[in-house]
Amino acid sequence: MFDPALIILYVDSPAASAEFYQRLLGRAPLEASATFAMFRCGPINLGLWSRHTVAPAAQAAGGGGEIAFAVADVDATHADWSARGLTIVQPPTDMDFGRTFVALDPDGHRLRVFRPE
Repeated sequence: MFDPALIILYVDSPAASAEFYQRLLGRAPLEASATFAMFRCGPINLGLWSRHTVAPAAQAAGGGGEIAFAVADVDATHADWSARGLTIVQPPTDMDFGRTFVALDPDGHRLRVFRPE
């Protein structure tokens, strides 16, 4: 059996995206270069790879993915992220899986925050 070890998002600027995720996650990247940055996120790492240098070339122009964060208080996290200036595309909402909202990172990747029922 294989377990995922790394999720990679293709980004326009790894440096700008690394700065965004460093502020969001409250930790520095494990590694950072002009074309790639990586953060430790529990058992899985988050990689930010330049869409201009990834091989083979990325087909998508950006966004299209979603990272979900389980939290105890969706509304408090929404207030914090709104105060930080994140773009919110779905305000706090009750859905069949629990309370949730969605923000965007600089490349349009969706950041879903949820509290499971």
